[in-house]
Amino acid sequence: MLTARLVDGEPVVVDRLREPVQLAVGLDSRKRLKADVVARALDCLRRFGQRLREMPGHRVRVVGTNTLRVAKDAAAFVEQAERALGFPVDIVSGAEEARLIYLGVSHTLPDDGRARLVVDIGGGSTECILGRGFEILEAHSLHMGCVGFSQKYFGDGKIDKKAMDAAVLAAQLELQTLEHRFQEVGWDHAVGSSGTIRAVSDVLRSAAFGEPAITSRGLRALRKALCAAGSVDALKLEGLRRDRANVIAGGVAIVSAIVDTFDLESLPASDGSMREGVVYDMLGRIRHEDIRERTIRIFQERYHVDAAQAARVERLAERLWQAAPAAWRPEGSELHNLLRWAARLHELGLAVSYRHHHHHGRYLIDNSDMPGFSRNEQGLLATLVGLHRRKVEPEMLAAVPVATREAVRGLVAILRLAVVFNRSRAPKPVGPRKVTIDRDRITLRFDEGFASRHPLTIEDLRAEADMLRAIELKLRLREAAADGDDEFDDVVPPRR
Repeated sequence: MLTARLVDGEPVVVDRLREPVQLAVGLDSRKRLKADVVARALDCLRRFGQRLREMPGHRVRVVGTNTLRVAKDAAAFVEQAERALGFPVDIVSGAEEARLIYLGVSHTLPDDGRARLVVDIGGGSTECILGRGFEILEAHSLHMGCVGFSQKYFGDGKIDKKAMDAAVLAAQLELQTLEHRFQEVGWDHAVGSSGTIRAVSDVLRSAAFGEPAITSRGLRALRKALCAAGSVDALKLEGLRRDRANVIAGGVAIVSAIVDTFDLESLPASDGSMREGVVYDMLGRIRHEDIRERTIRIFQERYHVDAAQAARVERLAERLWQAAPAAWRPEGSELHNLLRWAARLHELGLAVSYRHHHHHGRYLIDNSDMPGFSRNEQGLLATLVGLHRRKVEPEMLAAVPVATREAVRGLVAILRLAVVFNRSRAPKPVGPRKVTIDRDRITLRFDEGFASRHPLTIEDLRAEADMLRAIELKLRLREAAADGDDEFDDVVPPRR
């Protein structure tokens, strides 16, 4: 855990907490988390939660990576973790993890305009990123990490040359998919990030090896020393922490493969990592430099979204949101932003086909790399787009986390109504005079004669009322009476 405060507009670290949980160690053969590792993780999170208890929610971000991406029971664990910590947990994709790592590393290095290669070895994945300044040129997440490799090749605690060679070869095969493309793009210098890189660097810089950074020569000597020890229990390497001993062999194998594959003279360890990247990403959101806004713009351009129509839908959705009850607007959540972005992307699927374009849009969002978005945010955005028209499917809402399900139900209704009122695609869309919303009912009040002037809109709203019943929402349509501005009569009741 990293805590920082802003000083002259820049984050300054004021506290760090670290407990080695090694969640990846707890994955069994069925990709489920073992009870003892879950208990260890939850105990850690409760302790961290005590330190965070007084923090406002919008100033805290909790990120889960590869183990929670692959664990079959990740949802159940995350639910317990959020209760233990007191804050929501964002599981990020491999591409998003790579982006955050690069962001953290690049902010700790001088912006000299040169291209750089950044590598980060975690417990279950390895990220390789090419970038220049703060811009990423190539980013890949490979399914290999120090924990997984240590379990697979040194799981019995023994370390020998045959197992080490096999582990290095396996890592080289994984890196082979990137080698040609990375060499083609090129880089001027390389830097490593993460606990594994720092652990290897600390050992190589000790008096026993005397290397200023990670080098091919130093790694050969370190591999030889590990094999000479023969087992994890017998390891006595200067600079190696005991909590790293059980995963150092797998980590050394992966580092060796990276240095050899990319022909690196040296791989210095960076002070920045994913944690710092998360801080700078949060700072960007505070400064209205949210990478997610850029991602939405790119998607609009890539799929030729009608930006004017999207803006009209967004404006009305914003108005309806302002009338929504507190249950639909949880404090500190990203749901308001997700509603805005869903309005901008609701017609994304038209790039595939008009027929079922809401489903096409949902698929594109669900299965694309979206820089800045956690998997949960991306899933909620896909759900909103997938439910913006036609039949309301309750099972899609059932897949939404319980904590936000009530609010997302409301956002679905808001987005659908904003789309209905803008169906004519007119520069000045029709709309209600007044909107009143409570948890189970939306009441729309119109000017006198609205129904007779806009029969198609009323027909759409009647159909909408029928469909919203599937998620237990009532839609009431009222029109100003001829005998007074404050008197309203029901428009013809919705069809049964």
